[in-house]
Amino acid sequence: MCPDHVHLCVSIPPKLSVSQFMGYLKGKSALMIYDKHPELGSKYNKSFWARGYYVATIGNITEEAIKKYIQEQSEESRKEDNPGAAF
Repeated sequence: MCPDHVHLCVSIPPKLSVSQFMGYLKGKSALMIYDKHPELGSKYNKSFWARGYYVATIGNITEEAIKKYIQEQSEESRKEDNPGAAF
């Protein structure tokens, strides 16, 4: 998790479209977050996630390489949030 976005590496069954999966994921996760943290949303405005999303598929690259990229992005984000910690 980064302060302004989330990286996920998921595998979805071919019978589900990417948009169906993302709708389900964003909808259920928002409900779960509001259940645990009701102060984050109001009764009338329940838009937690941004409307869009970015998806890429794995072609000639391994799942391990994708996971490594995600880990490096998280580490880079932490360094940007706390620049004094790098010294």
